[in-house]
Amino acid sequence: MTAAGYAIGIDFGTESGRALLLDLEHGAEVAVSEVRFPSGVIDRTLPETGEPLSTYWALQDPDDYVTVVETAIPAVLAEAGVSPDQVVGLGVDFTSCTVLPVTSDGVPLSTLPEWRGRKHAWTKLWKHHAAQPVADRLNEVAHARGEAFLERYGGKISSEWYFPKLIEVWQEDREVYDACAGFIEATDWIVWYLTGNERRNACAAGYKALWSAREGLPSADYFAAAYPGFDRPGEKLGATFHPLGTAAGALRPEVAERVGLPASVAVAVGNVDSFASPPGAGVEQAGTYVMVVGTSICDLVVSPDEIRMPGITGVVRGGILPDVYGYEAGQTAVGDMLAWFVDTLTRSSYAELERAAARIPPGGTGLVVLDWWNGNRSILADADLTGLIAGLALHTTPDQIYRAMLEAIAFGNRRVMDNFAEHGLALGDIVACGGLAERSPLTMQMLADVGGRPVHVPASTQIPARGAALFGAVAAGAFPDIAAAIAATRPAVARSYEPDAAATAVYDRVYAIYRDLYESLGSTRSELLHELKRIHRETGGPH
Repeated sequence: MTAAGYAIGIDFGTESGRALLLDLEHGAEVAVSEVRFPSGVIDRTLPETGEPLSTYWALQDPDDYVTVVETAIPAVLAEAGVSPDQVVGLGVDFTSCTVLPVTSDGVPLSTLPEWRGRKHAWTKLWKHHAAQPVADRLNEVAHARGEAFLERYGGKISSEWYFPKLIEVWQEDREVYDACAGFIEATDWIVWYLTGNERRNACAAGYKALWSAREGLPSADYFAAAYPGFDRPGEKLGATFHPLGTAAGALRPEVAERVGLPASVAVAVGNVDSFASPPGAGVEQAGTYVMVVGTSICDLVVSPDEIRMPGITGVVRGGILPDVYGYEAGQTAVGDMLAWFVDTLTRSSYAELERAAARIPPGGTGLVVLDWWNGNRSILADADLTGLIAGLALHTTPDQIYRAMLEAIAFGNRRVMDNFAEHGLALGDIVACGGLAERSPLTMQMLADVGGRPVHVPASTQIPARGAALFGAVAAGAFPDIAAAIAATRPAVARSYEPDAAATAVYDRVYAIYRDLYESLGSTRSELLHELKRIHRETGGPH
């Protein structure tokens, strides 16, 4: 089945937002507009007051999201020359867990003069890790009580998720906590802004807020045992969550007028950027391993079976596609780590480093890197871990370090895949999408060589936005379900990378060293890296 008309998908990332206009009949990406967030990532000082933020803070300004909507939608319409009346649906996706406190009518507290000077009133970005002590306490109590819900999340709650960030507000600024009627995912907030309807999505609730359609939230007794007085966990979250592809409503007339669309355009409930990617990449088959490679990596697999295994960041029925279990894992520092190296330690461009690194053979750096510049998401779920470069010598060059970092990305990915396989989840080929997948053939070949399986890169530069657009089309009734939308619009494969047996043999030896360091410094001797971080915090070291 094919559908006439167009849908818009908006992908809100860490530094910018991108709108995509998708032709629903042919699956063509007609126009794209990227808008940088004017405030970017707020991680040094609070706007207005100049209050310094500690190292592990990462905030955003919700006004930036509105800027993306009001700039990017008119831009794609103008670029494509498409009549606005031909646009039937709109979907959004966001980095997650990115959350903000709002009033009962959906106004972000940080936009109100009386709260603008309070740091806990601002949006907390996914990589806000200042709530790690809260996550540690929640994990300690959950394990002591034998809480069964923890099995759905690999045995650990991450500081990136909903309740650590909410309890951090409750602990440190009770006035902000009491003033907000809701603490809401940014993807749900922008849908509220677009439609006037609060419609929280089941995907983010399932993966980031410990909610299950079958079991609900963890008990109030559990939260109160961890934090006496915090005994109403659903107070700021709500209790109703809507499946992906559900219509949240139509555009508010005033928003429609500002962006140049008819008010009849249907808006889907919000989605998470990584979880919108499998349908955007045309993937619906069980076992295909989808990597969304950007600032961080999210790894996604669907299966008809539920396996509660350690080392994942969630398994949720219907969390990615209807009626199947969606598994999530990932790595927290990928593009971020490479940007640190380029911006801080070299004067080279990415292209120059890529060319130089490509001339070094597998195993030729003499280095092994632990890619924990922003902690470890999978399989250790420990935001207090920090990175390591082992094997440095006087002859080590920047090119060798850069290549070793790329190899570390591939090794970290193999550790995630090994964990899936060790617990009975069969994996097939890798489908990689995102900025690094498009720009770094060297990294894609490494993923194939280290993982020992083919890597396919779809012919699309905007896979999450494409997936969001498909859910918008389903919400508009252009397709009966997301499976039909995927079948009608599946993108071609732009490039494929086959593993090289000789490279794989060398990487197997280096990976054995990587895994030994990984297990030692990440598990049995993690206190060494934790103590370094504690000393840094206590001494007030540089940001």
